[in-house]
Amino acid sequence: MAAVNVDTFSHIRRMHDTRFPTDIACILPGEFFVSREPMVVYTVLGSCISACIRDPVAKVGGMNHFMLPAPKEHQSGDAWGGESTRYGSFAMEQLINEILKRGGMKHRLEIKLFGAGKIYEGNIDVGARNTEWVLHFLKNEGYTIAKSDLGDVFPRKVYYFTDSGRVLMKKIERVKNRTIFERETEYQHRIEIEPASTQDNITLF
Repeated sequence: MAAVNVDTFSHIRRMHDTRFPTDIACILPGEFFVSREPMVVYTVLGSCISACIRDPVAKVGGMNHFMLPAPKEHQSGDAWGGESTRYGSFAMEQLINEILKRGGMKHRLEIKLFGAGKIYEGNIDVGARNTEWVLHFLKNEGYTIAKSDLGDVFPRKVYYFTDSGRVLMKKIERVKNRTIFERETEYQHRIEIEPASTQDNITLF
């Protein structure tokens, strides 16, 4: 089973950090990662949302990272398409399905949500739209949310422990992280034109 997991997610970058007990899988917008082995999944969120989901009995869990709720014209996408999993409509289904394929049970899933910061100036609030969509999706699918930290104006760094469900979240000063804003702006532009000083507070969930 472990070999299947490695092959399926071989494109995800891994790194080692002595502060953590396991290797870290680093996901970018449009990616997700699931593991039956203890792992830490890491990402940086601006207006995007990450769902951290696990089955505490089967001890399988993972995290996604999506930027927009759904394509303007709903379409079926491949499991990895940089086109498909950019959107919550695909990213949530793919993450949950991969957990269920590895022994997870729908009624046992523990779900935590992070992100959706308002990092754009003016009236644009992509994060609020993402939040509205994901809450509606989970309610319609019959899921409850164990924990969430959504909204506000800060980008977030998130570390998710797939075996325990523990989350380390650090909010980042927006002024000193212009690169997150620029990355998301460029990324959102690609989605639309293609088819388909750090604060000291670390929050534990």
